[in-house]
Amino acid sequence: MNQLNGGVLTGPTVANDPGAKGKVELLKQGKVGSFLNVVGTEQTYATQKIALENTRLGIPLLFGFDVIHGYKTIFPIPLAEACSWDLDAAYKSASIAAKEASVAGLHWTFAPMMDVSREPRLGRVMEGSGEEPYLQAKFAATRVKRFQGYLYDNQCIMATVKHFVAYGAVEAGKEYNTVDMSRYALWNYSLP
Repeated sequence: MNQLNGGVLTGPTVANDPGAKGKVELLKQGKVGSFLNVVGTEQTYATQKIALENTRLGIPLLFGFDVIHGYKTIFPIPLAEACSWDLDAAYKSASIAAKEASVAGLHWTFAPMMDVSREPRLGRVMEGSGEEPYLQAKFAATRVKRFQGYLYDNQCIMATVKHFVAYGAVEAGKEYNTVDMSRYALWNYSLP
């Protein structure tokens, strides 16, 4: 059930990060279920091999990565893509991103971000589809459908709908900050 960061740090750093050797030891002990930020076929393959051959149960790992606007092929950020109102374009870009990520050994993306953000100072404002709840929901649903595809399609990845209840309304746009929101705004902007 544990997820470790295998590469570039995102979010708050952990003071007791075990380092590369420590992570391999934890993996061999069966104490890791997934990695974030282990990218590329060679890295995911080598790490998966350790899990399969050196752990008691040989349970495969999950590899996750923020595939927000493409993996190798980079597309417009979700905010710019939403300006087009073109759901077919969002479907196609998510399709290509899912294929590229799955071929590289990734199973899981931490996208789409579907929180309604009206605060331009928020560092993640570009990850969403804007400030309109209906449009945001349509684009998020389109991206999820294409990232995840069908059960029999091996060129898909799991999607995580993230930051979806008032996260984007943080005070002064500061990440991980306080949100003070009325019930009206919560029910009419964030929750739809």
